[in-house]
Amino acid sequence: MDFDWLISFYPWIKSFHIISVIAWMAGMLYLPRLFIYHCDAEPGSDKSETFKVMERRLLRAIINPAMIASFAFGGILLATPGIVDWSSWWIYLKLVLVLILTGVHGVFSRWRKDFEKDQNTISTRTLRIANEIPTVLMIGIVILVVVKPGA
Repeated sequence: MDFDWLISFYPWIKSFHIISVIAWMAGMLYLPRLFIYHCDAEPGSDKSETFKVMERRLLRAIINPAMIASFAFGGILLATPGIVDWSSWWIYLKLVLVLILTGVHGVFSRWRKDFEKDQNTISTRTLRIANEIPTVLMIGIVILVVVKPGA
């Protein structure tokens, strides 16, 4: 299949991919912080119920759509001729880090459901550590994409 026509749209696709990733990361950095605050709220209290609404809306209205858009625009970029040098190792490591970030997204989604049911068993210490994981992954991904080591 010929994807050469994508080259003319490259700046737009890349722009929308970056915007999507920024939105995804913003949510991934904020959601575990909400969980930490939620831990301090008495289950069933107005405060706890407010956090449930905030967490659900953040995940469903921002994080999930942004992740899907990131994958869609990223996939189009991968299919655009001449954009990725598939003989370089950095792209494979970047994709592994994105896969791990997606797994973290899934874990956060599961934790949100536990909070929703007032069944959280995760400590604030664990949540504070988990809060840093998306940042570390993002740093690795950005460095790989910009520096392209081995290219």
